[in-house]
Amino acid sequence: MSKISGKTAIITGASRGIGEATARLFVDKGANVVLLARSASQIEAIAKDIGNAALAVPCDVSKYAEMEAAVAQAHAHFGSVDILINNAGVIEPISRLSDVDPIAWACAIDINLTGVFNGMRAVLPHMQTAKAGTILTVSSGAARNPIEGWSHYCSSKAGAAMLTGCAHMENAEFGVRCMGLSPGTVATQMQRDIKKSGINPVSKLDWEIHIPADWPARTLLWMCGADADEWLGQEISLRDTDIRTRVGLE
Repeated sequence: MSKISGKTAIITGASRGIGEATARLFVDKGANVVLLARSASQIEAIAKDIGNAALAVPCDVSKYAEMEAAVAQAHAHFGSVDILINNAGVIEPISRLSDVDPIAWACAIDINLTGVFNGMRAVLPHMQTAKAGTILTVSSGAARNPIEGWSHYCSSKAGAAMLTGCAHMENAEFGVRCMGLSPGTVATQMQRDIKKSGINPVSKLDWEIHIPADWPARTLLWMCGADADEWLGQEISLRDTDIRTRVGLE
């Protein structure tokens, strides 16, 4: 039996890329999934394709009231909230600090950082009551390395990494598992947007170097099991060949 069979996973940013790949894999392994994204039509189409084990809930993760309502709907529909995948994130606006639009910069922080907090805050009461749960946050190498034009992204990912550490420190006693995943560069729309910007070395990378979206999805699945417990409160890097071997990617 799969480690996630019968469990309910909420996945933010589920309309494409890593989020969609994770939803499809988790259902294949016996889980129920709740797809969250602002684009209602996209997640509804994915949920329809997946079947009864998927529920689409339009949600702006930067707004706590919407996140709280989505979690409540997930719990009412499937009976539990066992896993949260904080995947929603934006790379725009790619711009130098001296030129960036302040409103757009703050909006990215709201999605990439406050959105992670909102997800955690909404699911933790359910997980504490159940004395079990897993919260996984998709991070980035940008959390630890300044990158030209990405001040918003680097700052928000660094904050989310610290938030994950805090969540672990405060909730391990309740049986809640918290950790992050830094997947590296993934062949998704975000990489197309980065390449189009032409700013910094990441935009110059050849498309062939990016890993497929199912690699992070398979790693997130592995992280739901006890084999990943030595990284609780920390961040796993998919650039690490030892991690790839343990997940079974190579």
